[in-house]
Amino acid sequence: MRIAVVNNFFPPRPGGSSHLAESLARGYAAAGHQVLVLTAAYQDAPSHEERDGLRIVRLPAWMLPQTRLAVSFDISFASRPSLLRRVRTLLDEFAPDVIHQHGQFFDLTWATSLYARRRRVPVLLSVHTRLENPVARYAKVFRSLDALLVKPFMRRSRPRIVVMDVLMQEYIEARYRGAYSGLVPIPVGVDPDWVVGGNGERVRERHGLGGSPVILSVGHVIPLRDRVALVEALPRVLAAVPDAKLLICGHVYYQMFAERARDLGVEHAVIAVGKIAKSDVPDYLAAATVESHEQGIGMGTATLEAMAAGVPVVAPARPDNFPGIALRDGENVLLCAPGDVSALADRLVSALTDPGRAKQVGLAGQALVHSHFSLDRVLDRHLTVLTGMAAERRR
Repeated sequence: MRIAVVNNFFPPRPGGSSHLAESLARGYAAAGHQVLVLTAAYQDAPSHEERDGLRIVRLPAWMLPQTRLAVSFDISFASRPSLLRRVRTLLDEFAPDVIHQHGQFFDLTWATSLYARRRRVPVLLSVHTRLENPVARYAKVFRSLDALLVKPFMRRSRPRIVVMDVLMQEYIEARYRGAYSGLVPIPVGVDPDWVVGGNGERVRERHGLGGSPVILSVGHVIPLRDRVALVEALPRVLAAVPDAKLLICGHVYYQMFAERARDLGVEHAVIAVGKIAKSDVPDYLAAATVESHEQGIGMGTATLEAMAAGVPVVAPARPDNFPGIALRDGENVLLCAPGDVSALADRLVSALTDPGRAKQVGLAGQALVHSHFSLDRVLDRHLTVLTGMAAERRR
């Protein structure tokens, strides 16, 4: 097959969807398929690159100003008068059998949706982020964007949509009903091997942690993943484990957690290290006593990678978060109701004060990731869907 992979985010730009798009694209190429990647320019990355069996084209882009409306996140857009013509030229030369888009609200997704309709190319769309914001006035703006921009473009290509968890399915059915051709349940995929074997002592020395228990929280800090609940749980945690530290790894786009820490007098226990290199993630996981990514609701790539490393995870999530995959509280994960700070604190204290039980939870979580979320399994499911879509087109 000829597979065009489209995502405004692609390495070296960090992020969960970026790394998943790259991993799947490399997997497609390793399986013998021809792969063209269309993405937005990022920093000094080359505009054209060939590696790992991929042809990568980075189109000129501009950065959306960081505002609360933009979820305080750096988002690159490639929109300019020549974009549609450039996309059409690249894809006509490549002649894709299928297009795999990542991210429903990017301009490259919209441009390739128009192309797909004109050339009758089937589209698989992975929706990684819900257009939501905890601030009511911004939430209304995002609902309008979904209704007035995202859904109309989606109607043009009528993609088949990858559903990564039950919350995303509910969001897609509520916002985009009638604009897609079907839903495919495929969880997010992770490489369970690269996160193991880190040097935790290196991280402990770097941040002066000594032998303190560490609550690790990996991922960028944005309004939907603001770490405020973790900070609000700290007074109870510190009452039981006075030397515990909350170590936040990720670029801080939203400072509310720091303000709340000062209000509660726990800022001494909070260490925000900023963005870290991907190669350093195994070291941070090795230093962790427990991980709590605390995304508000749900579980993403960073949480699954922590589980793959054997780190016990405290997650504000539902037991049915992943369709057909059982999350069992106290067995392979420590669950609490989203927004329940008291329960979050109890789960953290349990993991920090009962290392034997925490270790068993970590090992069971690691086994769960290997069974259901390994990149090989997820790649096979994507290829099965893409092969079927290409065959339908030929018929």
